[in-house]
Amino acid sequence: MLDELLESQSGVVTRQQARAAGVSLGAIRSHVAAGRWVPMFDGVFRTYTGEPSRRTVLWAVLLRAGPGAALSHDTAAELVGLVDRPSDHVHVTIPGNRRIRPLAGVVVHHRARLADTVQPGPALRRTRVEDTVLDLAEQERRLASAIGWLTTACSRGLTTPDRLAAALRRRKKMRWRRLLEATVDDAAVGARSVLELRYLKDVERGHRLPTGRRQARRRESGATQYRDVEYRAFATVVELDGRAYHPEEHRRRDQRRDNATASAGQRTLRYGWADVVAPCATAIQVARALKAGGWHGRLQPCRRPDCPVRRSVRRRTPHDPEDFVQS
Repeated sequence: MLDELLESQSGVVTRQQARAAGVSLGAIRSHVAAGRWVPMFDGVFRTYTGEPSRRTVLWAVLLRAGPGAALSHDTAAELVGLVDRPSDHVHVTIPGNRRIRPLAGVVVHHRARLADTVQPGPALRRTRVEDTVLDLAEQERRLASAIGWLTTACSRGLTTPDRLAAALRRRKKMRWRRLLEATVDDAAVGARSVLELRYLKDVERGHRLPTGRRQARRRESGATQYRDVEYRAFATVVELDGRAYHPEEHRRRDQRRDNATASAGQRTLRYGWADVVAPCATAIQVARALKAGGWHGRLQPCRRPDCPVRRSVRRRTPHDPEDFVQS
């Protein structure tokens, strides 16, 4: 019985569990004195020597946190692949009506109705992906960082906009609620990063450009490729990349994708953060590309008082506003 328990808990056992499995207090003391069992927290033991594995550490925290506890925030994000590396501290949430002593290397959170947010199934209890995302978003100081958690979770296929929207509705209090709800709505149309959201809102919608198709799928030379924004009717593709630098393998991949687009008769515009935070100039350039592809619409000024499209419209010329923007 004890062996099965230790296997399921990555070698960790509590004093109460050991006693229930027939191990006397004297035997527990002997194991500890001989170095066979290593105390990790008060009443929680690792039953092997050497460096503990990550799962052993997480099990020790979870067991010490007691009944109803669940790994949460950065640690739950680690378990589902929302982040790529463990945080310095283990995060655990316990029911709101309980208190425990501070634990070294552990951040303890409290929540009423915690059971409603726990992912059913895994023995190593953790909060649901959607609640983990909202927990992380709520503790951010900047809205852009909060939005980043939502877009990352969707882009990695860990959840869906519909599930995030449902989780938002369940929360009585949520920082930036209306803005996060709008983010979820935009994610539902295919925007998969903060940069893509900014392009959608500030460049495309802000200047009344045609609505592009997000994450457009194409087969090229037997491989599946995705375009960030495709205006297929106007033979134009917009690629967005927020990385500060391009490793060589990424540069070659982008070059192959751009070449494939060009060979199919489409033009590619590639933008990063510096371009999207200057949305008016970017919108003008996109509009020119769309017009070259046959778009007959008119670029509209955004709400910015210094929008160059607005100045062009005020000139009351019969030409399109973008024709009068100084390069």
